[in-house]
Amino acid sequence: MKLYCRKSGKGPPLIILHALYGSSDNWVSVAKAISSKYTVYLPDLRNHGLSPHSDVHDYNALSDDIDELVRELGIGKFFLAGHSMGGKTALFYAMKWPEKLEGLLIADISPSPSRGRRSREYRLHLNILRAISETELRGISSRKDVEDLISGKIPSERIRGFILKNLQRMPDGEFRWKINAPALLKNLDNIMGGLPRPESSYESISGFPVVFLKGENSDYLPDSDHSDILRIFPSAEFTTIEDAGHWLNADNPEAVISAFLALHDH
Repeated sequence: MKLYCRKSGKGPPLIILHALYGSSDNWVSVAKAISSKYTVYLPDLRNHGLSPHSDVHDYNALSDDIDELVRELGIGKFFLAGHSMGGKTALFYAMKWPEKLEGLLIADISPSPSRGRRSREYRLHLNILRAISETELRGISSRKDVEDLISGKIPSERIRGFILKNLQRMPDGEFRWKINAPALLKNLDNIMGGLPRPESSYESISGFPVVFLKGENSDYLPDSDHSDILRIFPSAEFTTIEDAGHWLNADNPEAVISAFLALHDH
């Protein structure tokens, strides 16, 4: 699948993958801040932003899309980073093509399916995707009208603001969703999944720096998962981003930028 992709900066190539409901827009400010160190590529993942839609949405397909992008751009070895869903995509890529990576940065997500959090997160995403899918946009004249329609189903003002970034006004004045909510809803089990938890025979991956960032106020990357991560990536390092929740690039961008610069100089 041919993905929409932004490019900026100069230096070794770095691809950053956004989270569920996101797009390349989410990482533009970080990309600008590190543009003197990296050539940064910001793709929209399938079913998001300006990239094509598909009924298939799982981490094998998402990582294959990234490899197609890499080959299309003629990139050799590169740095890869991802946040949340984008982080799991990056991890799948690293498992399939470790020889192509110079470094790996995973922002606030564990490789494996969550244990205790799964039902709560699943319900949250189920409500959000249903709200988007069920919101009729025909005849809507403003973003405020859309927010009023979804406010009963998505009570968090911050989440509503993030979801509304997926609205696009068409030339005829009508709104449409850039995100393919029906396909994401159908594939929610795939999105909530991840790498199988490693067994004793799990083949470890090394040869490049691996950094996991955890938002201080987030529980998406629990300490209890570190041992499993180290069995896959024995050289992995863990850094806590202070004063940040799951959306750490928005909550503390300076610390996230510092982590990218440190990866470059590792």
